[in-house]
Amino acid sequence: FTTGDADEVSTFQEEQERHREKRRKDKKKRKNEQKKRVSGEEERKKELQDSSEQETSEAGDQEEEGNEEKELSPESLSPEELEKLKEAVDERRKLIQSLRGKPWPMKKKLVTLRESQEFVEKYEGALGKGKGRKLYVYKVMMTKKWMKFQRDFENFKTACIPWEMKIKEIESHFGSSVASYFIFLRWMYGINMILFCLTFGLVMVPEVRHFISHCFSGYAQYSVLFYGYYNNQRAIGWLKFRMPLSYFLVGVGTVAYSYMVVIRTMARNANESGVGDDNSFNFSWKMFTSWDYLIGNPETADNKFASITTSFKEAILEEQESRKDDNIHLTRFLRVLANFLVLCCLAGSGYLIYFVVRRSQKFAIDGLENHTWWERNEVNMVMSLLGMFCPMLFDVISTLENYHPRVALQWQLGRIFALFLGNLYTFIIALMDEINLKRDEEKIIKFNITMWETSLHNGTVSENSTAPPITINPADMPRGPCWETMVGQEFVRLIISDTMTTYITLLIGDFLRAVLVRFLNSCWCWDLEAGFPSYSEFDVSGNVLGLIFNQGMIWMGAFYAPCLPALNVLRLHVSMYLQCWAVMCCNVPQERVFKASGSNNFYMAMLLVILFLSTLPAIYTIVTIPPSFDCGPFSGKNRMFDVIQETLESDFPAWFSKVFSYASNPGLVLPFILLMVLAIYYLQSTSKSYKEANVELKKKLQTQNEENKKKNKRAALKAQLELEEARKAASQTTEQQKDNNASPQDLDGENYEKAK
Repeated sequence: FTTGDADEVSTFQEEQERHREKRRKDKKKRKNEQKKRVSGEEERKKELQDSSEQETSEAGDQEEEGNEEKELSPESLSPEELEKLKEAVDERRKLIQSLRGKPWPMKKKLVTLRESQEFVEKYEGALGKGKGRKLYVYKVMMTKKWMKFQRDFENFKTACIPWEMKIKEIESHFGSSVASYFIFLRWMYGINMILFCLTFGLVMVPEVRHFISHCFSGYAQYSVLFYGYYNNQRAIGWLKFRMPLSYFLVGVGTVAYSYMVVIRTMARNANESGVGDDNSFNFSWKMFTSWDYLIGNPETADNKFASITTSFKEAILEEQESRKDDNIHLTRFLRVLANFLVLCCLAGSGYLIYFVVRRSQKFAIDGLENHTWWERNEVNMVMSLLGMFCPMLFDVISTLENYHPRVALQWQLGRIFALFLGNLYTFIIALMDEINLKRDEEKIIKFNITMWETSLHNGTVSENSTAPPITINPADMPRGPCWETMVGQEFVRLIISDTMTTYITLLIGDFLRAVLVRFLNSCWCWDLEAGFPSYSEFDVSGNVLGLIFNQGMIWMGAFYAPCLPALNVLRLHVSMYLQCWAVMCCNVPQERVFKASGSNNFYMAMLLVILFLSTLPAIYTIVTIPPSFDCGPFSGKNRMFDVIQETLESDFPAWFSKVFSYASNPGLVLPFILLMVLAIYYLQSTSKSYKEANVELKKKLQTQNEENKKKNKRAALKAQLELEEARKAASQTTEQQKDNNASPQDLDGENYEKAK
C-alpha cells in the first residue's frame, strides 16, 4: 500500500469506531429511558411521601404555633397577633375541609382533625374586634351549645323509640325482611294504644266511677268489660256525662281514626316510593344495590351472597326459560287441579266452622255446664287449628303449579288471606243466626216479664186502692239474653284462643324443635341441622297475616267488648318480647334474604281491606238490628243511632236539629257521595296520566341515552382510526430515519472494499 492508502484505512477505522460509540450511546440512552420509566412511579411515590412529610411538618409547625398560642391568652394579643391568629384559624378550617382528600393514614387524619377542631374551638371566639368581642364570643358559644343540644335531642328521640335496639339487632342478624314484621308490630301497638286510651278514658272510667257508687245495690250484673253492663242513663255523675252518646261516638271515632292512619301511612309510603321501572338496567341495579349493608351476621351474609348469585343466574336464564317449549297443557292441568284443591279446602273449612257454631248453639241451649271444656270452646279451637294447618297444606299444593317463587308467594298470601277471611265471615254468619235466636228468646222473656208484672200488680193491689205502687228490686227482675254481650264474649274467646295457639306453636314448633336439633344432632342417624327437621325459619308472611286478621277481629268486636283494645295491647306487648327471643334463639336466617323496602304498601293494603270488611258487620248490626231492651247504653231505643237524634233534640237548639235533619237528608247525602266518587275518579285518572307521562319520559331518556352511547362509540372509533394513522406516520418517519442512518455505513463499506 501507499502512504495515501494507509491514511484512508486509518480514517476509515476511526469513522467505524465513531459509529460504534454512537451505537453504544444510543443503547445506553434506551436503557436509561427504560430505567426512568420504571423508576418514574417510584419517584412519584417519593414525591407524594415528601409532600405528605412537608404537610405533616407544616401541621407540626402549626401545632407548635398552636401550643405557643395556647400558652397566650387571646385577650392580651395585639391586633397584628389577632390577624395572624385569624389566618391560622382559617388555615385549620381549610385543613379540616380538605382532610378527607389527603393521602394520609386514617390514624393521622383523626389526630389532625381532633387537634384542628380543638384549635378552632379555642381561638375562634378571640377573633372579634373592639367592644363586640365578648358578644361575638357569646354568640359562638350559644350556637355551638344549641347545635349540641339539637344533636343530643335527636339521639334522645331515637333512644325513646320503643324496642328500637331489639329491632336493630334482629335486622343485623336476619336482614331487613324479618325486621319489617317487628316494625309493623310496633306500629300496630301504637294504634291499639291510642284506641285503648279512647275507650278507657271516655267509656270505661265514667262507668267505673258510677259502678263504685252502685255496685253493692244490685244493679251490676255484667262485667264492665262488655256491652251489657253499661246503663242507658243520659247523664252520669255530677259532670252530667253523656254515656250513650260517648259510647256511640267512641265506637265510630275508633274506626274513623283507624281509616285515617292507614290511608295516611299508605300515602306517605307512596310518596316515598315514587314510580319506578324495575326492568330497566336490571343487572346494574342488582350489581350496585342488591347488598343489604345492615347485615352483621356472617351466616346471613353468606346467605345473602348466595341469593345474589342465584338472582343473577335466574336473570340470565329468564329468556332461555321463556323460550323453552314446555308441556303447557300439563302445567295448566296441574294449576287447575291445585286451585280446585285449594277451593275444596276453603269450602271445607267454612262448612266446618259453620257446623261447629251451630253445634255450639245447641250446647248453649242445653247448658254449657253439662258439657266438657272442648265442647264449650270448640269454635275458637277449630278456627285456630284451621289457621295453623291450612297454610301448610296450601304450601304443599303450590308445588304442583311450578310458578316463579315470587308469583308462588303472592298466590300463597292470597290463599291464606281468603282462608282467614272466609273463616271470619263464616263465623259472623253463624253469629247472626245465634243473634236471631237470642232475639226470639228476648221476645219470649219480654212477654213473660209483662205477664209477671201484670199478675203481680193484679194479685196484690185492688182496683180502688190508693196504696203506693209496688217497688221491685232490679236484682229480682228477670233479665234478657243480651245478644251484644254474647257477641263480645265470642270475640274475646276467639282472641284468647288465637293468642294461646300462637304462643304454644311458638314454643313447640320453634323452641322444642331447636332444642332437639341442638342436643340430638351428635347422636342421631343423619344430620338434623342440614336435613329434617333442621332449625326453623321465621315465617314473615304468616305472622303478618295473623297480625292483620287479629286486628280485624279487634275492630269488629270492639263495639260490643270495649276491653278488646286493652287485650290486644297486652298481646302485642308480650308478642314483641317473646317473638324477639324466639327469633334470636330458635330461628336461623332465611336461605334467601330479601331486602325489605320501607315504601312497600302491601301490608297496609291488606290491613285496609280487613278494616273495611270488619266494619261492615258492625255497621249492619248498628243500623238494622234493634238493641236489647234491658242491657247496654242503647236499651229502650229502636236503633242504636237514635241516640244522636235524642241528643240533638234534648241538648241543642231546635234550629240546629233542623239543620242536621236537612243535612242528613238522603237527597243531599247521595249527591255528596256522588261528588266524592267523581272527585276520586278524577284524581285517580290524573295520577294515572302522570304515571304514563313519567313512563314516556323515562323511555325518552333511555332512547337519548342510547343515542349518546352510539355517538360516543362513533367518536371513539374515529379517535381510534386517527390514532392508528398517527402511529403509521410515526413508524414511517422512524423507518426513514433508520434508512438515513444506515446509508453512510453502506458508503463506508464500499470505500473499504476499494481500499482492499
